[in-house]
Amino acid sequence: MFIVTRSPAGFRNVSFVYSGDLSSFFLWCLFILSLVQNNVITGVYPASPSSWLFVVIAILATMYTRSDPSMGLIAKIQEHLPVSDSLSIQCRTVVSAVLFSTLLWFSLIFTMRLCLKQLLSYHGWMFEQHGKVSNTTKIWAAMVRIFSGRQPLLYSYQGSLPNLPVPTVKDTVKRYLESARPLMSDSEYERMTTLAKEFESSLGNRLQWYLKLKAMWASNYVSDWWEEYVYLRGRGPLMVNSNYYGMDFLYVTPTPIQAARAGNTLHACLLYRRKLNREEIKPVILNVPLCAAQCERIFNTTRIPGEETDSLIHWQDSEYVAVFHRGRYFRLWLYHAGRMLSPREIEQQIQRIMDDPSPPVPGEAKLAALTAGDRIPWAQARKEFFSSGVNKRSLDCIEKAAFFVALDDDEQGMRGDDPAGNLDRYAKSLLHGKCYDRWFDKSFTVVVYKNGKNGLNAEHSWADAPIMAHVWEYVMTTDSFQLGYTEEGHCKGDVASSLPPPTRLTWDIPAECQERIERSLAVAQALADDVDFHVLPIQEFGKGAIKKCKISPDAFIQIGLQLAYYRNRGTFSLTYEASMTRLFREGRTETVRSCTSESCAFIRALEGGESKEVCRRLFRTAAEKHQHLYKMAMTGGGIDRHLFCLYLVSKYLGEESPFLKEVLSETWNLSTSQTPLQQVELFDFVNHPEYTTCGGGFGPVADDGYGVSYIIIGENMINLHISCKHSCPQTCMPLTLHWFLFDRITSLFGTIYLVFSLIRLFRYFRLNNFGCRTFDASLVRSLLNL
Repeated sequence: MFIVTRSPAGFRNVSFVYSGDLSSFFLWCLFILSLVQNNVITGVYPASPSSWLFVVIAILATMYTRSDPSMGLIAKIQEHLPVSDSLSIQCRTVVSAVLFSTLLWFSLIFTMRLCLKQLLSYHGWMFEQHGKVSNTTKIWAAMVRIFSGRQPLLYSYQGSLPNLPVPTVKDTVKRYLESARPLMSDSEYERMTTLAKEFESSLGNRLQWYLKLKAMWASNYVSDWWEEYVYLRGRGPLMVNSNYYGMDFLYVTPTPIQAARAGNTLHACLLYRRKLNREEIKPVILNVPLCAAQCERIFNTTRIPGEETDSLIHWQDSEYVAVFHRGRYFRLWLYHAGRMLSPREIEQQIQRIMDDPSPPVPGEAKLAALTAGDRIPWAQARKEFFSSGVNKRSLDCIEKAAFFVALDDDEQGMRGDDPAGNLDRYAKSLLHGKCYDRWFDKSFTVVVYKNGKNGLNAEHSWADAPIMAHVWEYVMTTDSFQLGYTEEGHCKGDVASSLPPPTRLTWDIPAECQERIERSLAVAQALADDVDFHVLPIQEFGKGAIKKCKISPDAFIQIGLQLAYYRNRGTFSLTYEASMTRLFREGRTETVRSCTSESCAFIRALEGGESKEVCRRLFRTAAEKHQHLYKMAMTGGGIDRHLFCLYLVSKYLGEESPFLKEVLSETWNLSTSQTPLQQVELFDFVNHPEYTTCGGGFGPVADDGYGVSYIIIGENMINLHISCKHSCPQTCMPLTLHWFLFDRITSLFGTIYLVFSLIRLFRYFRLNNFGCRTFDASLVRSLLNL
């Protein structure tokens, strides 16, 4: 198989190892042919391979009319052509014309790609008012259509995407000071301004010069350092701190049979991977194409622990998955006799695993706790106990699997007498499980519960959440709307009688290793027990009603979060909102600093009882400011990634910067992220509103802060996932909602303030004639399940 490794610096090493039977070899041949074909199509984009023939015929036809379109170049090529003298002059002329046509064709491709790259560097369209398109943008859009090819593959635009620009130090420092002003006293702000000006006038220019040098040769001056220093060099647990989760449909479980749900889910994953390998997935277009580089490592990828830094290893293909069930590990082949297993066949194989009565060997049941604890103990244990023999073979099997599957004995979902509480427990289960039943190093783990509910846990270093969300949207909808189930709840299709059973992985785990497993489990369990989680589906209003107010839904939610935090703490917080930079090649994320002077002014006015005219004006100003910051972050004008890279350059050079050191040590007490719904066409929220995705979430970034993930579903729903820690008194203080004589003590206090703030904010707009639908206070009771 092909093994692709990526070092911390971003370089790749590729090797080929063949193992398997004749059918596997045949699959590999087809795979390689498909890979070559796609590389050719992508390599000549925005032209097409057939356009070469058109150019050749055009040149030959022109020569037939006794004119020379090459202005003598064909004759020059003919003079220096290393061919046999036995070849006739006419044949030499034809060969020379074909060579000239090929060179001309490549020149045209290069020119078109360069023009398209320049066109995609224009972002003025993003800053224009909705419904008001300038003539410049209209001309730009027409030119983009002209220079864009037809029927692009997934990676067709990669060579035409612009590189992420390096902002000037002056602009970044100015934007930083503007973002820091509402969070600092006058004396603190004055001191920070002094540090910033000193940095800008001295060390900053030198660091910027080195950073520009890197930007000249690197595809992206941020992404490789971001992957290494933010993710791979982290020595704490991945569980909760880095990994995130995705949930199943909120109201529907397509089948209550665990094996059947696993069968359809795994088959849908394979269908997505096949489309990915063939590059049949359409590139995401946001008026302009987005970078698809992160899609390369969705499957067959594992994070390998190291004592100083981890590494990511990606295998080009894998024909099996690793399955965990009741403390045992199995290898489940997903291909047989050169074909993909049907959902019914996968269901049968999963059922064989579930029916296997063999107990786990000593140390096997909680082995995955090593991936949940600190990284250094795991790296040391891996080197000492898993570098040879049967343990190495079994560990290789897990790490080289397409992905990991956990068959859980618990039942989860929004069900029973306490649907809200069960939904919270469902989220916590996906985030950390029992701390030993997820392989947190794999690119993602599919979790299938006893009652048919499913979900996933994903490792963060290889890609950001929208990439995995795109996969999961396809898997969920394919499972329910295309594959389907029989009336009895089983997968459809027939079963081949010759299928070999899944293979049980074997281990020989000594007592010393078992002790280390228990120590890692203790660390992970303490972290998991400290996490407080709440999932809140808001159905009474959503994007449709907010947009009637002519307000950005994202700005609305972000200001609501600011108001919630202010009521909870009595102060404002440095707020992180993730924005993507995939308009650029190999772009990942940038930070939007959502707490602005404008949002603080609105909240103070609202809480201070200012007139509705004043509050309305301040709110619109705050929302417009937030949208501007979001667009700046998307187009390369952010703050934090630039300062992060300058800080790394200063460390490489051995220079100390008080300004950079202080900026990089700031704590994000409110970390937020919106999960976009990318494939709306796969869902039907009008005719099938019960098939509503719930999104996903992540753990709190700061010990005394909140982690907030939200997804906007259709026109009338917003799902929020809110996390904090029990150990922090500020995020775990009993509160009451006195408006409705709410006397139930709860630990999800940030959530109460959040709902309270969002609903009051929405109610405020309706009362002040923003044109929204009516909103009754009784809805608060239903939202909080009082």
